[in-house]
Amino acid sequence: MRLDRCTWYEVQDYLAGSGGIMLPCGSTEQHGPIGLIGTDAICAETIAARAAETVAALVAPTLAYTPAPFNMGFPGTMSISAGLFQSMVQELLAGLHEQGFTRIYILNGHGANLDPLNAASAHLPGGSVRIRSWWDFDAVNALRSEFYGAWEGMHATPSEVAITRADGRVIHHPDADAPPRRLTAEFIRQHAGDRHGGPQEHRAAFPDGRVGSHSALATPEHGRRLLEAAATAVAEDYRAFTGR
Repeated sequence: MRLDRCTWYEVQDYLAGSGGIMLPCGSTEQHGPIGLIGTDAICAETIAARAAETVAALVAPTLAYTPAPFNMGFPGTMSISAGLFQSMVQELLAGLHEQGFTRIYILNGHGANLDPLNAASAHLPGGSVRIRSWWDFDAVNALRSEFYGAWEGMHATPSEVAITRADGRVIHHPDADAPPRRLTAEFIRQHAGDRHGGPQEHRAAFPDGRVGSHSALATPEHGRRLLEAAATAVAEDYRAFTGR
């Protein structure tokens, strides 16, 4: 049930029985030759919506304008500073908490969001906010490993592209047919959390936008299985968080 599709009367009635809400967070940035610019937001929103059906939770509007400065060298990317994003999230969380949403479950789909999300949530009472990325769960990672192995990579990953393909557009482009260069373990360690440097430097290093990810391996069937695994795991985690 989407918050923005409710009346305030309906939200008031909901709060009489539950203080939980899901808040999806993504990004608006390039995802290689065949990945949608809204991939991160689409993944978080779709998984949250599916999980919310199971646990009868409200889902807040998705936060899609977030920090992605390293991808600003690619047309279509829209990025805001980490400080602005943190301030915005901090105010939104405070407002939700004051209205009675005492258990705010943030479902993240973009690595660069994590530091500002953690900083923003620290201003609420302990236990009020839980932050999870959809790839945090064992069942999801088992599928990512089974389907793609080392070709999952770091950005424009086949798993996230597959989720957008489960019920959406399937795009083909010859630039995505061949695998990108493999990443070393040292590179992955140094660049975890989307620490990719400046936009021109980043585009020069990864000219088609993929970072070690063979996006063309994604299939709609993979996406459906990943979506189901992620939604099930999120629903279980949300129940544990809210005590419902």
